[in-house]
Amino acid sequence: MNYERTLIITGGAGFIGSHVVRLFVNKYPRYKIINLDKLTYAGNLANLKDIEDKPNYRFVRMDICDFEGVLKLMQEEQVDGIIHLAAESHVDRSIKDPFTFAQTNVMGTLSLLQAAKACWEGDWEGKRFYHISTDEVYGALEMTHPEGIEPPFTTKASSGEHHLAYGEKFFTEDLKYQPHSPYSAAKASSDHFVRAFHDTFGMPTIVTNCSNNYGPYQFPEKLIPLFINNIRHRKPLPVYGKGENVRDWLYVEDHARAIDVIFHNGRIAETYNIGGFNEWKNIDIIKVLIRTTDRLLGRPEGADMDLITFVTDRAGHDLRYAIDSTKLQKELGWEPSLQFEEGIERTVRWYLDNQEWLDNVTSGDYQKYYEQMYAGR
Repeated sequence: MNYERTLIITGGAGFIGSHVVRLFVNKYPRYKIINLDKLTYAGNLANLKDIEDKPNYRFVRMDICDFEGVLKLMQEEQVDGIIHLAAESHVDRSIKDPFTFAQTNVMGTLSLLQAAKACWEGDWEGKRFYHISTDEVYGALEMTHPEGIEPPFTTKASSGEHHLAYGEKFFTEDLKYQPHSPYSAAKASSDHFVRAFHDTFGMPTIVTNCSNNYGPYQFPEKLIPLFINNIRHRKPLPVYGKGENVRDWLYVEDHARAIDVIFHNGRIAETYNIGGFNEWKNIDIIKVLIRTTDRLLGRPEGADMDLITFVTDRAGHDLRYAIDSTKLQKELGWEPSLQFEEGIERTVRWYLDNQEWLDNVTSGDYQKYYEQMYAGR
């Protein structure tokens, strides 16, 4: 079959990546979608069981740092687009092992850029290198509030929409980078490399910075799936500090839709912020999780509040993140489709309905299976 486009989506077996792969495979049958993933602990092909036999889908197990392998694949498949999601992303792990984060997030991105340059240079027409980053590169925002009003308060974003917020300032695309963790420092460096390849070589690039994602298939080291699983088993819920840190939350399928819109219609060399205008203190979102999970498990609502356990705060823990995605809304017409309460309801229900997936991931059995499956390859 002659495909209209051939795209590589890196990290496509991971949380966000699997949703992006599924969307593109199903929505664009005339595109060939190559899922390139190393299958680290965060990658799981069970996330894509429903599309693994689609004719326009191919999985390739490969490390993005393998420049020769990536180059050969791009040449053989005549790839004309890359959507780059593969990354080490857990801040706690970056504090313990910053070398791995620098290797994957910085050198891996550089490997992809060099391979794309070798394949496309001299013919940039129709090509696109789309790099997905994080809001954490911007550093942290203060919990400021007007006229002595305690947050959260109703404020108006530059889009003109009112929403609850914990401060008057937001991350916009023109902010200076101020990363505070090894993870965000590695992502910031990769962002700079992507932009440098446009400025130096003319590569058609786009960068997006997104807020915290939640939803199905997220690895249970992250707050929401970890706490759903702990509530299910009545295990402690470890909360950093007093749980006062604020994050902006976005349902993962809304992020995937944004990536689709930006890949096809975003302006070359631009940056777009993707967020939900949906700020929550960690302690408040944990209480929502407890009430929702208890109710869906048939327990008295809020019965597991006593599982909350405050622990020593994370080193360099940023106080507040809040994305202003007005540019994306105004230029490309994207906006979140779900209210947070509906998204949380869907998310909790999915993890409770897919306990076999959750138990398999938590046990690590899937990693042993892949190690045996790909041994010697």
